[in-house]
Amino acid sequence: MLQSKLFTKTSKQAPKDETSVNARLLIQAGFVFKEMAGVYSFLPLGLRVLEKIKDIIREELDKVGGQEINLTALQKKDAWEKSGRWNDEVVDDWFKTSLKNGTELGLAFTHEEPLTVIMKDFISSYKDLPRYAYQFQTKFRNELRAKSGLMRGREFLMKDLYDFSLDKQQHEEFYEKMKGVYMEIFKRIGIGDKTYLTMSNGGSFSKYSFEFQTISEAGEDTIMYDEEKR
Repeated sequence: MLQSKLFTKTSKQAPKDETSVNARLLIQAGFVFKEMAGVYSFLPLGLRVLEKIKDIIREELDKVGGQEINLTALQKKDAWEKSGRWNDEVVDDWFKTSLKNGTELGLAFTHEEPLTVIMKDFISSYKDLPRYAYQFQTKFRNELRAKSGLMRGREFLMKDLYDFSLDKQQHEEFYEKMKGVYMEIFKRIGIGDKTYLTMSNGGSFSKYSFEFQTISEAGEDTIMYDEEKR
């Protein structure tokens, strides 16, 4: 792809309604196009970057037995009702719609429930475990405020990985292994020196609430970290 043939152009002016630094610079450089708050289209240069990142992630997840899938964005409510997460009082950022025949649907904000339904058709014995499925899939979240550009959108690409292990021990071993896998991914895409494994500061699930957070002036969280204990 020759730069002289690109239909995109750089711009000296940033959109007046864009307050996020990351989105403003990417728009000016012609990497993305802003459709509305929290919704961005990827243009040729932006898409090339995105695909290269996806290729790195694929390589690292495939090394540990990951299998790539692509689940639907349109979701029936049945499985979500069983888990209780169809209820707006439990999950308040659903985008919901309905078919012409009145059937209610949701635009998926994550995929634990539908993937579990699928796996029930293919896992019938302990001999079928473990299985690790991942995807790159567009998610939709009806955020009250979409103010951080590409970092917190209403429509965004998520890489999600799901672990179906034989028992608790096997799951915990895989969980620990994945910490190293993700750090290798961050290292390969050039943010490893600024990325830290953090955890929740409280709550009943804080033991399992690990996150990888990259230090950024455009971030929303305040974190405490120790350079000696990365």
